[in-house]
Amino acid sequence: MGNDELWQRYQDWLYYHEGLDLYLDVSRMRFDDALVEELEPKFEKAFRDMEELEAGAIANPDEDRMVGHYWLRDPDRAPAELREEIVNTLSDIEDFARRIREGDITSPTGDRFTDILSIGIGGSALGPEFVSEALAADSPPMEIHFIDNTDPAGIDRTLNRLKAKDRLKSTLVIVTSKSGGTPETRNGMLEVHNFYDKEGLPFPRHAVAITVPGSKMDELERVEGWLAEFPMFDWVGGRTSEMSAVGLLSASLLGIDIRSLLEGAKEMDEATRVPDVKRNPAALLALAWYYAGNGKGEKDMVILPYKDSLLLFSRYLQQLVMESLGKEKDLDGNIVHQGIAVYGNKGSTDQHAYVQQLREGVPNFFATFIEVLEDRSAEWFEQNSYQLEVESDATSGDFLSGFLQGTRQALYENGRDSITITISQVNPRTVGALIALYERAVGFYASLVNINAYHQPGVEAGKKAAASVIDLQRKILETLRNTGQSDLTTLAERADAAEEIETVYKIVRHLAANQRVRLEGDRANPSRLQVSI
Repeated sequence: MGNDELWQRYQDWLYYHEGLDLYLDVSRMRFDDALVEELEPKFEKAFRDMEELEAGAIANPDEDRMVGHYWLRDPDRAPAELREEIVNTLSDIEDFARRIREGDITSPTGDRFTDILSIGIGGSALGPEFVSEALAADSPPMEIHFIDNTDPAGIDRTLNRLKAKDRLKSTLVIVTSKSGGTPETRNGMLEVHNFYDKEGLPFPRHAVAITVPGSKMDELERVEGWLAEFPMFDWVGGRTSEMSAVGLLSASLLGIDIRSLLEGAKEMDEATRVPDVKRNPAALLALAWYYAGNGKGEKDMVILPYKDSLLLFSRYLQQLVMESLGKEKDLDGNIVHQGIAVYGNKGSTDQHAYVQQLREGVPNFFATFIEVLEDRSAEWFEQNSYQLEVESDATSGDFLSGFLQGTRQALYENGRDSITITISQVNPRTVGALIALYERAVGFYASLVNINAYHQPGVEAGKKAAASVIDLQRKILETLRNTGQSDLTTLAERADAAEEIETVYKIVRHLAANQRVRLEGDRANPSRLQVSI
């Protein structure tokens, strides 16, 4: 296709949202009119499906619940019985955050809270991490830290750094868990609770819970008398929870304008209700994804934001897209193995990382460039009367833009497709819009390929498998306490795990590395090892 034809295709397929000053360009995806026409009935169904979801249809039959994250930014669309709680929760979050920032609520020592320690997993961590990185000011009213794994060394590092700065006593701890029983979050909370106890600090006077009323976390918060509790709603999934207390509390504490974040998402939701593919940005994304992977996820999605503050966007989208779309079965029970793999870093770092392979290696991907037009903030321009030219008539921001355009062109010339999303600046409204755009695109794509985007049986299976390993570990330790030293084969038989001897070996190897059992013998020949307490 010649330059004139490409220019015309660009204009034909360009989407622009005036209110958000957001562009979506799918012209470098090589789908044709025949595919668009073929998918028209599927899109008509997708638009109806989304309308039914927003009206309160049961979207997750596994848990018999609705999916209504879009009600969080437009409570008037929510069922009547939910509206007041949505509105009141938002006001409560803003009031609590204001009182923390202004020093009306202090730590037990009377110190103003200076830091936030957020404990969560999955969507309870990825959303807040992305938004804080994207939107927190250079000198925010509080600093935020995350425990988002059950890694003891990682937990210790975070807590010891706070202790070294003498800021543990002025750290507000937010624990986010729907049930209170999610192992990673529960473990993090117990580790932090123990650390505070050893330092002589009353953990409950530092702690805030975000949970479902009636959960184990809710009960613990009430018994111990934590500082505050904010609700999680069972109709909001973890990967779409950023606009709930899960994301809004930490954002508000950091001084981020959460009303603008919600407004941007609401505007994007409205734009994606238009039942016309060409005038609906989420439908355009779903069309591009369907074309790229032949409706089967045959190509990976590479997210390349050309802005440092959007570095974590690809990590956020990994969960949103892969957990939503990675399904073994379709809605009719057929084995389909759907999904789209997502990875990415940022431009122009990727010029020196994996763009070489993207252009000349295996063509198993499509790229999405996230472009930000403004190089620096409006405040910077107000305070500076010039821009540094690193070369004649070229600033560092010009080079960043040039790298994006050049990479896009180089990929297309070598048969690699790409999407480009352009925003004028990174601010709460545009970040809210980006989050909503991808949430809706996931919903449309799921309808196109006939899967349920709102459950996660694979995640639940992984949790059950992990729990079975812990149960086996308990049997192994009990057996060793009762019988003393044993070889692996005998130990596995006595623990009723003769067919799981490899798992037994890996359990005792881990226990030995942490000085909880002893391993004696040739480590290169596991079957000859002797195990003892």
